[in-house]
Amino acid sequence: MKLPYVLELLAVGVFAVSGCLAAGRKAFDPVGVVVIAVVTAVGGGTVRDLLLGRHPIAWTADANYLYTILAAVALTVAYVRFRPPPNGLLLIADGIGLAVYAIVGAQFAEDKGCPAVVAVAMGAVTGTAGGAVRDILCNDVPILFTSGYLYATAAVLGATLYVGLEGPLGRDAAAYTGMAVVGALRAAAIVYHWNLPRFKLDDWASP
Repeated sequence: MKLPYVLELLAVGVFAVSGCLAAGRKAFDPVGVVVIAVVTAVGGGTVRDLLLGRHPIAWTADANYLYTILAAVALTVAYVRFRPPPNGLLLIADGIGLAVYAIVGAQFAEDKGCPAVVAVAMGAVTGTAGGAVRDILCNDVPILFTSGYLYATAAVLGATLYVGLEGPLGRDAAAYTGMAVVGALRAAAIVYHWNLPRFKLDDWASP
């Protein structure tokens, strides 16, 4: 059984919130805010569906995705008019969406008959691609590559755990375990600034 539909819409909503906040920090007009919110919320799923040859693409076949995005944008804009968003809300929203999308993406790949390693990759793509495009459009370094925040790593580990535990625990228990691991890793990385070792080349002269 796939994750409940309401969880998918929750992930769409929180990613839309993160997109709205990112656009607001750049002082985009209403059209720009909606575009960034849409790209953030469904960008990862769109890339996943294109890679898997899945048609129609999820959000084009289900208007509830767009309704959820528009509602999230409206609520976010209304809220920040009266009080500033809490510190770290963008990262929190991103973390919730990442946790759900990493597992949803893996499940979509499994349903297409893909091997486990592809399911894990699709989980990572679904969870991270929308946020990466958001940051690029906002002229920021994608959070995917930012020091101190395990992002794609958390998605990969959570999706891997889901795939590995699906046999002994069943699909539902494995899915919620994978989501919890992604969320916990993201939260710990934000608090403690965890990151993988950095690859850096010192200045060197060509021969």
